[in-house]
Amino acid sequence: MNKLNYTIIALLFIVFLGCKDKNDNFVFLSIEQDVELGAQVSAEIENDPTQYPILDEEEYAAAYAYLGDLVDEILESGEVEYKDEFAWEFKIIADDSVLNAFATPGGYIYVYTGLIKYLDQEDDLMGVLGHEIAHADLRHTSRNLQRQYGIQVLLGLLVGENASQLESIAGQIAGTAAGLSFSREFETEADAKSVDYLAKTKYACNAAASFFQKLIDQGQAGGTPQFLSTHPSPANRVEDINAKATEVGCETDALNPTTYEDFKQLLP
Repeated sequence: MNKLNYTIIALLFIVFLGCKDKNDNFVFLSIEQDVELGAQVSAEIENDPTQYPILDEEEYAAAYAYLGDLVDEILESGEVEYKDEFAWEFKIIADDSVLNAFATPGGYIYVYTGLIKYLDQEDDLMGVLGHEIAHADLRHTSRNLQRQYGIQVLLGLLVGENASQLESIAGQIAGTAAGLSFSREFETEADAKSVDYLAKTKYACNAAASFFQKLIDQGQAGGTPQFLSTHPSPANRVEDINAKATEVGCETDALNPTTYEDFKQLLP
C-alpha cells in the first residue's frame, strides 16, 4: 500500500471513526492490538528470568494474594476505563537492589521487591500501583509508539500488514521495559489519574506523592527511579498531586495498617 493510500485511510479514521479511545485520546492501535502487544511483551519478559527473576506464584501465593487485593481495589474504583478489556496481571520481580515498577500495554504490571521493601505503608504502594495502572489505562506506551513510528507503520498494523512489526516492537519494549521513560505530559497524566483512582477507595488519594516526599526527605530526589521519572521534579510532583487531591476533595490520611510489614515478610 502506498503512502497516499495510508494517508487516505488515516483521514478516514480521523474524520469518520475519530480514532478516539475511552480517554478521548487519538490512538491508532486498536484495543485488541494493545492487548496483543501486551501479551507479547509479557511473554518476552517471562522468557528472560535472568533479567526478570519473577517470583513463583505458587511458592509466594500469599504475597500475590495480598498484592492482588490492592490491584482489585483500584480496578473496582469505577475509574479504570479498560478494566474489562485489559489483562491486569501482576508479577513481583525478586531484586532488592531495584526501586522500580513498570506496566506494559494491555495491563501487565511488574513490581520489584526492592521498591516494595523501600515503601513504608500500604498506601504508598497503592500510589505506585495507581500510577502504573494509569500508564496502561491511558495507553501511554501505544501513544509513544504512535509518535515514534508514525501513523503509516501503525496503520499497516491495523490493516493486517507488517505482521512481524508488532512482534519486533514487543521485543523492543520488553528489552527496555524496566527503564521505560515517559514524557512530562504522560507522567503528569498518570499522577493525576492515580488520584482519581484512589479517591474512590479507602486509601489516601494523594498516596502517589509519598514516594517522592520520602526521596526528598532523604536527599535522594536526584536519584528518582526511572519508573517515576525525574520530570517533572519530585517536589513539583508532590505539589501537583496534592493540588489534584484538593481539587477532588478526597481523603488524604493514610491507613498505615500493620499488615504491610507482614507483606514484606512474605518476600524473599
